[in-house]
Amino acid sequence: MTTMNLLATNQACQLGSLAAVEALKGSSCMVISDDMLIKTCKNMIETILLCLPHATKGTIYQIGPMPDLRAVRVTSGAREGDNGSITWGLPGVSDYNFPGKSWEQYRDSRCGLLEAMGWCVERQKSWTADNPQEDARSVRKQLLGAVEDRHHMEPVLVRKWDLYGETLKDQAYPVDWRGESIWQDTDYAVVAVIKIHFHPDTITRGDRSTKIIKKLSRSLGTELFSLHLRETLLKAREDLSTERMTSYNALVHELRNILIKLSFISSVINTEISYLREQWEHELIRANEGLEDKSALLSRLNILLERHLSEFDDFHELAVLGRALHQDQAKLAELALLPEKSEQWLNHKIKPKWARLLAETPRWSACESEVRALLERLPKVFRIGTEPAYIARVAHLPADIREQWSKLAYIDFGVDKVPLLDDIMALLERPEITMLHKRQSQKILSFLKALVEIIPEVESRTNRILSNFRDAEKNGKNHFLHEV
Repeated sequence: MTTMNLLATNQACQLGSLAAVEALKGSSCMVISDDMLIKTCKNMIETILLCLPHATKGTIYQIGPMPDLRAVRVTSGAREGDNGSITWGLPGVSDYNFPGKSWEQYRDSRCGLLEAMGWCVERQKSWTADNPQEDARSVRKQLLGAVEDRHHMEPVLVRKWDLYGETLKDQAYPVDWRGESIWQDTDYAVVAVIKIHFHPDTITRGDRSTKIIKKLSRSLGTELFSLHLRETLLKAREDLSTERMTSYNALVHELRNILIKLSFISSVINTEISYLREQWEHELIRANEGLEDKSALLSRLNILLERHLSEFDDFHELAVLGRALHQDQAKLAELALLPEKSEQWLNHKIKPKWARLLAETPRWSACESEVRALLERLPKVFRIGTEPAYIARVAHLPADIREQWSKLAYIDFGVDKVPLLDDIMALLERPEITMLHKRQSQKILSFLKALVEIIPEVESRTNRILSNFRDAEKNGKNHFLHEV
């Protein structure tokens, strides 16, 4: 049984286009009412504007189904001044207003316009216009020479198997302008695109704001999935007499998927905690003159690696390995991971590659001892933030703040640690802590705490529904669906 289908033009019902509705029958489309779709999109836009005070406007576009991938603007919300209210609707003329644009109209072409929408859909990656003067995918700039504002576009991804199930093997894929199929080598399909506008000079590519949007985009996919699930359950009631066991198995799979997808909340919270950890380590290094940090050691390893990497042919196996090693070391230097996760990264991604390079070629033999010494010093550097001797030297902060910050910055958050969020928010209230974006972090954590607190209720309700389903199976009844 197909578990999920892509939503195609809910706007057809709004405009009373019976022909459009009839054309959609038999196509793969997610079953969600227009009101619920718009409400869900409004909630997501409102959430993002709440989490990101420097964001000014949000729009969500619906994408699908394959292979047409029609893009339709669902709704837009713009912040009104500083009063916190939002104006909703679809002001202005847009090519993405119903009936929207088909894939052939907005994909990349040899001589046509380059659209950010085409980039997000084809590559399943975000697009950040942090410098409108250099935005190569601004339609206004290409047509009129006028720049747009700063914005970020994020695709909402859902697994293709969830969308098409067993029919995936027969599914026609969209093609690029060269006629080559896209998405065949990925597990995901794009079902929507989120576009958020910002005040000038408040975002950069890959910053915390774009990461938060990426995390929250997953919740939009989860919400659409859960809304479609309700319709699936109603359909299951009709078929229960002949497909009771099959429906039960599908229900278990889909409800458990919702709970799994809700785990994104912990990931977002851990992202906020990693920022707290990064700021703590900055304080520590500032107070401990001469203290090594991982960025310096990893940068030195990359310098040693680059000395001979250019001597290999680009397609040589060791050249490919060396470039991968360079990326892994640069990424580890950038991320504020927990010490044990940093060690896992070191042991699984970096040390094995160095071991192979040193064993299979003599090019790095002259610096082998330095490489090995740097690799051995890294685990200790990963843990500097928890070392009492270093913590005691952060004399510009009170002792209780030092103790709390050094502990809270190194927790791996899970739903069993919800009370610690209150401790983190209380810590951020202290005026002695002057880290950047402190107020923004407080607001985000407060919002996420409210979300994570509902997970036990969702689990309880899910278990109750499943229990009722099993009882109905035993008794030959189907009243369990009235709980959904």
